[in-house]
Amino acid sequence: MGTRRKARELAMQALFYMDMRRDFSEETFTRFCANFAPKPPVRPFFLRLARGVLGSLTELDALIERFSETWSLGRMSGVDRNVMRIAVYEMVCCRDIPAKVSINEAVDIGKKFGTEESGAFINGIVDSIRAAVEAGELQLPCGEPEAPPSALDGEDEERLNPAAESAIEESAKQLSALTPGRSRQKKKAANGSRLLVKRKKKEQLPSEE
Repeated sequence: MGTRRKARELAMQALFYMDMRRDFSEETFTRFCANFAPKPPVRPFFLRLARGVLGSLTELDALIERFSETWSLGRMSGVDRNVMRIAVYEMVCCRDIPAKVSINEAVDIGKKFGTEESGAFINGIVDSIRAAVEAGELQLPCGEPEAPPSALDGEDEERLNPAAESAIEESAKQLSALTPGRSRQKKKAANGSRLLVKRKKKEQLPSEE
């Protein structure tokens, strides 16, 4: 897996974590980074995407809803929603990345972490936005809020705190209950462990009471 793919997946996981907690604050972003410390090759692009999406979240969400026709943002799965946030940010604000690459990456990540329908669902919306971007119809302030230094501290190895694991798994259960209308979505969303960074060593961590 390439460095940029890893960064995109980790950025999606960070946004998913904050989304399910309904908290996009710097404190929550710092907490995620402390438990899933990205390795140096992955870190710059991960931060570029995560900070960029957080800095333009309102505008990105408005674009996605505008081109999603009958689908409101709240009805979409957490995976689909956050994969599209990243892809749209790339297309509008990262002009050094070809739109085709952003779309293909979004579709692949959606298929990996989402439902069987995620790939086609994401592709339809994001490609419509691509066409509007290329026609010069869309403008977006490309903000990149500064993350606190503590978000980058810690070991280079990816690591997981048991409390953070419990929080993400609970968030996935909430997603399963709150997102109607997608086949097999409950089964997929409840499996929160698929949205976790793989532990380097396969060891069982004690659960938090």
